[in-house]
Amino acid sequence: MLIPGAMPSTARAVLDPFPAYNFRIALIDRSGALGMASSVARIATGALLTGSFVECSGLEGAMQPVEHRNGGENGATLKFPDRSTWTNIRLRRGVTVSDDLWSWCYAYSQGKGTRRDGVIALENELHIPVKVWYFRDGLPARWVGPSLNAGESRVAFEELEIAHQGLRLFAPAASLAEFTGLSL
Repeated sequence: MLIPGAMPSTARAVLDPFPAYNFRIALIDRSGALGMASSVARIATGALLTGSFVECSGLEGAMQPVEHRNGGENGATLKFPDRSTWTNIRLRRGVTVSDDLWSWCYAYSQGKGTRRDGVIALENELHIPVKVWYFRDGLPARWVGPSLNAGESRVAFEELEIAHQGLRLFAPAASLAEFTGLSL
């Protein structure tokens, strides 16, 4: 039996809730030969990274059930699943010399844009991916440039909102258990 105070740090890293500040994000150009499985594997090993983002939000999905009332059955309303909807993913980062996000948005305004798939990996304290979300068919829905103010000394940020066709979750817990020697 594991006693919480006596657990080694590796065991605590597996059992504790994961911190929200360890994450990686990659946008994948779909015109290349890089597939979803390869992309997930490459971000899991740190081989694929679009940029450093300070914030990622919008990992949300919803399904509004449709209600059906059966005749003669006044005590209950039946509910059935309807279409799923996905919230836009919002990314925020400090402005750097890279114009990759702006260029992707601008290409759409010129009729030359291409959709991108993406990978968002949440990592534990040991920087091992524990949850990996994959979104498909992303397109830039909104880009926001930095707010500039000479009276303040703060970092200039840019934001990108990505509309997409759905999320898929990969949980590499099996490989994590293999790495630590603990069963989950």
